[in-house]
Amino acid sequence: MEYIVSARKYRPVTFDTVVGQAALTTTLKNAVKSGKLAHAYLFCGPRGVGKTTCARIFAKAINCQNPTADGEACNECESCQSFNEQRSLNIFELDAASNNSVEHIKTLMEQTRIPPQVGKYKVFIIDEVHMLSTAAFNAFLKTLEEPPAHVIFILATTEKHKILPTILSRCQIYDFERMTVQNTIAHLKSVAQKEGIQFEEEALAVIAEKADGGMRDALSIFDQAASFCQGNITYQKVIEDLNVLDSENYFRIVDLAVDNKVSDIMVLLNEVINKGFDGGLLIQGLAKHVRNVLMAKDPQTLPLLEVSEQARQRYQEQAQRADTRFLYGALRLMNQCDINYRQSSNKRLLVELTLIEVAQLTQPDEGPASGRRPRRLKNLFKNLIQQAQPKQSAPQVAAAAPKSHTAKSPSGASGDSRPSTTSAAKPAIKASSLGLSWNNLRQQNSKMRILPGAKDFLPDAKGEEASRNEQAEFLQEELELQWMSMCNRMPQHLRGIADRMKNMNPVITAMPAVEVAVPNDIIKTEMEQIKGSILSTLKLHLRNNAITLTIKVVDQGPREKILTRREQFELMATSNPSVEKLREMFDLVLA
Repeated sequence: MEYIVSARKYRPVTFDTVVGQAALTTTLKNAVKSGKLAHAYLFCGPRGVGKTTCARIFAKAINCQNPTADGEACNECESCQSFNEQRSLNIFELDAASNNSVEHIKTLMEQTRIPPQVGKYKVFIIDEVHMLSTAAFNAFLKTLEEPPAHVIFILATTEKHKILPTILSRCQIYDFERMTVQNTIAHLKSVAQKEGIQFEEEALAVIAEKADGGMRDALSIFDQAASFCQGNITYQKVIEDLNVLDSENYFRIVDLAVDNKVSDIMVLLNEVINKGFDGGLLIQGLAKHVRNVLMAKDPQTLPLLEVSEQARQRYQEQAQRADTRFLYGALRLMNQCDINYRQSSNKRLLVELTLIEVAQLTQPDEGPASGRRPRRLKNLFKNLIQQAQPKQSAPQVAAAAPKSHTAKSPSGASGDSRPSTTSAAKPAIKASSLGLSWNNLRQQNSKMRILPGAKDFLPDAKGEEASRNEQAEFLQEELELQWMSMCNRMPQHLRGIADRMKNMNPVITAMPAVEVAVPNDIIKTEMEQIKGSILSTLKLHLRNNAITLTIKVVDQGPREKILTRREQFELMATSNPSVEKLREMFDLVLA
């Protein structure tokens, strides 16, 4: 017996057997029952969702001589029999991908003049109609606008945006939906039962997710899996056959990240890569998994999970362990990794750093610095206050303590008192006494990103007052680093001078005097115009308000003259007279 693939063998033949398009099939059946038929229909949607199948069922029902009360074809009349035997002269199918010229459309239009021999209508099904050329569309437009009464056009396409608006406005448009995972699993179950194939629901869920909303793709993958598994479709065999990463890896990574087990995650990543899986696919799959865990935390979003019932329960269990803030942070990190993955030259390192950051999201903010978390703002304040404590002299602390921590005796006289341990160890210091405020921090943050190249970016009076007494010494390496960083942060309208400044080497002549050499007066003039901004930036980042900048032009020395070809020859003839004799001997002329 001839083998027929499942996508053809179980292709729907009635509206009721179409999967996942209940609204559209109900509309088409009602149109058949009422007899209110349009002259042109457009079926559009993803591949493998039933566009051409519904077009055939609809064309068959239109010409049925005895339709049922539900609007289905009877499958007994002459029209239905001829259609089932593929000998109907009233239904024509045209593949626009290979018949997209004006001549093909004109030939089709000539056939519309002939009335049907059996039935009421001639139905023309044009598949992949977006492949028609512009000239073919124009030739088709007049007939589509005013077709004969016995002609109905059914157009099918996967790319509606490529069709001319004048064509769209003359059609009833039906948008087909993608198949949901649950609908696909249910249909695959029925096919497996009819074929006598044993299966695991988790395996069918993997096939449904791999199909990505297309039932034809799902049935093709199902046939492939059935052939590989030899009649018993299991989860392990399906992921092996389809080369799909086991979802158990995603559950383990999230569990390990919640427990901050970075080393175990690195070992698991190495195992995954050694199996031949790409790190980018792991990040994409993990991001989808974390999204599902996030959806499983709220009963309202639980229906958004397109997974099997067993997998849904596992997502709910893991959602109870994972904090919502951790899931949000993990999604942001993995989305950023996915964006940068293609441009990265060391893709594995990028994936490892992303997973390390994900595992560190649940670390406590306070505690000893372990070097594994980036320093937060509140830790910055703590360090600044601790650094400022030695500046308080011991007598001042001792004198201030009794004044604020003296105990009164019952008689009203001051009694013996001890300074508080907390007060002596941590004197009350405000951030404002260190020259810090939220306004200053915001200004410094903006200066870190953009070079002060205009008046709006110059340091204000408050910023100068806060840093007036800073006289920190700096090294040549620090000067060069801040110089290069400044050039990289300069705004777009100063990009030309910034590129030239990158090739300059500022030098400390006498602390804190800085000198930079330029090749000519033009560049010196350009730099003099922004000298104040350059000084402000260096003072800010080198923490020295006494820095001075000298710009001087360095003589490049005499430039070597570029000789013409005749001058080169004359120079050769002068140094070697034989060259001139050779020219005279052969009567040569310099071209």
